[in-house]
Parts: sequence; structure tokens; C-alpha cells
Amino acid sequence: MSEPQQQNLAERDDVQAAGAAQGLGCGIVASLIIFIGLGIFIDQRIGTMPLFTLIGVVIGLVGAGYQLYELTLIGRKDRDPGPVGKVLGQQVGGRMANRKRPR
Repeated sequence: MSEPQQQNLAERDDVQAAGAAQGLGCGIVASLIIFIGLGIFIDQRIGTMPLFTLIGVVIGLVGAGYQLYELTLIGRKDRDPGPVGKVLGQQVGGRMANRKRPR
């Protein structure tokens, strides 16, 4: 394989990894927004203003922390990734495995 082809493959792998990280980042933000918004909505309906909002913050942060933990497990060989990491690894790994590499 020539040097420009190797460089293109390396750049493509970097772009795929950045895309996976960006997708996970959007998932973290979405979980925070959804749970905090749901807490605010319930508080307005019931009239218990800070209670469910704070519960939503805690649940959103726990969900975001779990997603970050899953991200750390994707590249490790000594531990299996969790459900989120498996799906993300299959998506990124499947694209890389399906790509034809010149010999």
C-alpha cells in the first residue's frame, strides 16, 4: 500500500472516531435535556417546583456518566463493552470491516 493510501485510511479512521464521539456527546446532552425538561414539566403540573427538577438533574447526570463510562470501555481488550458501547462499536467497527483495503 502506498503512503498516500495509508494516510487516507488513517484520516478516515480519525474522522469515524470523531463522528462516534460526536454522536455520544449528542446523546449525553440529549439525556440531560430530556430528564431536566421532564422534571420541570412534572414540577409545573404538580406544583413541587424544585423537587422533580433536581431528580431530573441527578438522573440526567447519572445517564451521562454511564455513557462516558461506556466510551472508555470501547477500546479495551480486558473488559467487554456494555450495551451502548457494543452498539457504538458495531457501527464504527462494521464500517471499518466492510471497507475494502487494497493489498
